[in-house]
Amino acid sequence: MAGMATHVITGAGSGIGAAVARRLHARGDDLVLHARDAGRAKELAAQFPGAKTLVGDLADPDRLSWAFSHQTLPDRVDSLLHIAGVVDLGPVGELTPKSWRHQLNVNLIAPAELTRHFLPQLRAARGHVVFVNSGAGLNAHAAWSAYAASKHGLKALADSLRHEEHGNGIRVTSVYPGRTASPMQAKVHQQEGKEYDPSKWIDPESVATTILTALDLPRDAEINDVTVRRAADADGR
Repeated sequence: MAGMATHVITGAGSGIGAAVARRLHARGDDLVLHARDAGRAKELAAQFPGAKTLVGDLADPDRLSWAFSHQTLPDRVDSLLHIAGVVDLGPVGELTPKSWRHQLNVNLIAPAELTRHFLPQLRAARGHVVFVNSGAGLNAHAAWSAYAASKHGLKALADSLRHEEHGNGIRVTSVYPGRTASPMQAKVHQQEGKEYDPSKWIDPESVATTILTALDLPRDAEINDVTVRRAADADGR
């Protein structure tokens, strides 16, 4: 993605999203950082000087359109990076409808709604949509049903969008990271009742490198799907 570009990013406050935002900010690109509320937006603006913010609660996708109608959306969008996500583990026999709805809203329905809003700008720029999925979006395991369902749905969203927008020059990439050192991973370990050691998992910077590689790929090609796993010999473990 040559020259200064404008990127709309969800999840820029921590983990993979923060790593991607830092890299794009450092090279001088324009950032529009999504925040769930005004307080979080203020924190992100301080963290990334010069960045714009966009406020809307991903957990309530029905109100995103209303929230955006009261804000100024960017005229140009070169990439829309869906990195925010939530996880709530539990067996099917114990997960409540509230837990299912929360994960589906944040991980699937809100990305679809954000994409719908920014499609005109993405089409004009022949832009790029990146969905940071998960290994759970390819394989579901015990206690991961709701999260995995949301991520399997996200794969379907990305695949459909790719076919629909290919003629408009929009590239669509799904990234499937393995367990990555982040606040979300710390929460997963807490839910699993396990001790969390971030050194045992993928560095968010490594996933950020993968995302930037997809963004910066010359226009004659595109990366559709990429799986990122921790190297078997990382740190000798």
